[in-house]
Amino acid sequence: MTADADLVEAVVSDGDEVAFRELYRRHTPRLYPLVLRLVGGAEMDAEDVVQEAWIRAAAGLKRFRGDSSFGTWLIAIGLNAARDHLRRRGRWGGMEDVDQIEIAVPPAMHGHRVDLERAIGMLPPGCRTVLVLHDVQGFTHEEIARQLGIAVGTSKSQLFAARRTVRGLLDETREKTHARPG
Repeated sequence: MTADADLVEAVVSDGDEVAFRELYRRHTPRLYPLVLRLVGGAEMDAEDVVQEAWIRAAAGLKRFRGDSSFGTWLIAIGLNAARDHLRRRGRWGGMEDVDQIEIAVPPAMHGHRVDLERAIGMLPPGCRTVLVLHDVQGFTHEEIARQLGIAVGTSKSQLFAARRTVRGLLDETREKTHARPG
């Protein structure tokens, strides 16, 4: 299997479309679910953001230095594209004051519950971003802080608030769906 760096070099030096398609095939399966979670589960928005991320990546391939893996570099581009998308839609308020987070839980319909993906989608964008980057993608708080331009402590507090909120959403919904009329 050809290394990502070799594929990048082939695209940059020769405009190799097959090499670009191979990079796309390898890395979109990790990029798309990340973006989908960051945009709150909106599939059409996620598809737009992934396309935008690849457009930015293609335009910036000459600047890829290999300091990190190609996948990590692409995830950073996807993260920025998702944040830009949310800003344009008025849904990115930056990093929230974690003491002020209040999530309205929609009433559970009979027999329905809030699943984990939906609970993550209900988080404010800043908390959702940190939770997805840390707990799903495996980034460290230091990497998250660097990517988002925040302090490591902010990343940690956002993650704590996100986990607490998701747990609360899941617990509250579980209680509503399991409550028996008396």
